[in-house]
Amino acid sequence: MNMHVVPTSVLKLSFQETNVFANHTFCAAARRTVNNARQDCVLTQLLSLTACATNSGGLYLLGVFRQRRPGEPPLDKGLIPWLGHVLEFRRNTWRFLERMEKKHGDVFTVQLAGFYITFIQDPMSFGAFVKESREKLDFRKFASHLVRRVFGYSSIQNDHEILNASSNRHLKGDGLEVMTQAMMVNLQNLMLHNVDSSSDQVTWREEKLFAYCYNIVFRAGYLSLYGNETFDSKISQEKAKEKDRAESEALYHEFRKYDQLFPRLAYGVLPPKKQREATKLLEYFWNVLSVQKLKGRDNISRWIWDVQEGKDNAGVKEDMITRYMFVLLWASQGNTGPSSFWLLLFLMKHPEAMRSVKEEIDKVVRESGQEVKPGGPLVNLSREMLMKTPILDSAVEETLRLTAAPLLTRAVLQDMTLKMADGQQYFIRQGDRVALFPYSAIQMDPEIHPDPRSFKYDRFLNPDGSKKTDFYKAGNKVKYYTMPWGSGISMCPGRFFATNELKQFAFLMLLYFEFELINPDEEIPEIDYSRYGFGTMQPDRDLQFRYRRRYY
Repeated sequence: MNMHVVPTSVLKLSFQETNVFANHTFCAAARRTVNNARQDCVLTQLLSLTACATNSGGLYLLGVFRQRRPGEPPLDKGLIPWLGHVLEFRRNTWRFLERMEKKHGDVFTVQLAGFYITFIQDPMSFGAFVKESREKLDFRKFASHLVRRVFGYSSIQNDHEILNASSNRHLKGDGLEVMTQAMMVNLQNLMLHNVDSSSDQVTWREEKLFAYCYNIVFRAGYLSLYGNETFDSKISQEKAKEKDRAESEALYHEFRKYDQLFPRLAYGVLPPKKQREATKLLEYFWNVLSVQKLKGRDNISRWIWDVQEGKDNAGVKEDMITRYMFVLLWASQGNTGPSSFWLLLFLMKHPEAMRSVKEEIDKVVRESGQEVKPGGPLVNLSREMLMKTPILDSAVEETLRLTAAPLLTRAVLQDMTLKMADGQQYFIRQGDRVALFPYSAIQMDPEIHPDPRSFKYDRFLNPDGSKKTDFYKAGNKVKYYTMPWGSGISMCPGRFFATNELKQFAFLMLLYFEFELINPDEEIPEIDYSRYGFGTMQPDRDLQFRYRRRYY
């Protein structure tokens, strides 16, 4: 439901705009020629491919004859026929686009695995991309191809409409109140059950920060959306909660295996052994999330029911609806956990930010007439309370600016002209692609966001405490100053729920716990560059932290 952007992803970056699935579709064919582990194998295979191209048709397929026409953007095909720049692009999308921008300017076309992608790097011209009609620029083709390959789900014509309608009813506005309550109950069940005994209240517990955040937020989100274990005279409520904890823990570990395979799976470059592993994991999720099994659970969200009903009414077979349940799980829960890791890490690394957010949370709880005390009732964290946290809101938005890196891609359905903010016009061919990478174009632009690599928790606050929305480049106001959720018609429909999840987790952590890094001087990890374009970035290593109950 882009974030660092289906994002059906934070989110989620993660509900990221549907085209997050599309962001690397053009690389699918690379499976025939690219061995991700050894670049020399790629070159060997490529030489063989080129040698076989003995006629003009073969050379045409390799892109040898494509030339820039008058009025088109600068064309950079790279040195390798057909593959073009795909190896460098995969290695580090941001650095590649920076190099191309320095070489060609704000608009350029590059060859990536047989496709020609025109990138727009001028944020003042993003409206030409966002507002263009679907008759010219379309995002759904990418999604349907990639979702079928990666999740085994065959799309239908009105998938996007069904998802949007259900999301608007249940993941925003009044419908979000129900989801907030469910998330609160499940978060408290997972976060507090093992630190409630008197013997544990003053004991520091040590965990790996990324693993802890992803684990808790994923499991709570899963239970809130897909329901809880039933309880009746045969099984107590506490036993049902215990079973929720155990089953969601098992599901999380399988999800992480799939999540780690996802970037290469999306590129189509998984080796056979890993491909078999991915297939087995898919079968596991299709079993756990089957329509029949979900019918036996309590508290299933209306969002899930509505999506199932919409697809059933559209004539989708039950086994395909089951497969879509995993699409939704990945889209809704693949980004919020990593985002929560970055948020807590930035707060621990910036004491002033931690202090300001904590004071705001304590104030909101007091004003609600509640308090946290040993043996007292758990705090009822409502959506209304979450709407009174402008400092936390700014910290969340700053976290997403630094770590959400969506790649927004559209297929060009007919020859068209892109009109830039500076008056320039570029002719774009039917069959090409047009793309934005907001992370480099706006989120890390030092003119729009001074000192862009630094975490500034109040960057999105005005002096009077209101939300800041005025950002400028070359003296002109920038409309799209951060884009973790995508844009336009394909903007993440679950972004409000995703934001709520992230805020609820941070709120409860700060309310109930003291926490700190084991090594406060340890540097913030680098990001895993392989995940550019797939939503919130993940760290290349984990850090140890410790936590204990704040009130004892």
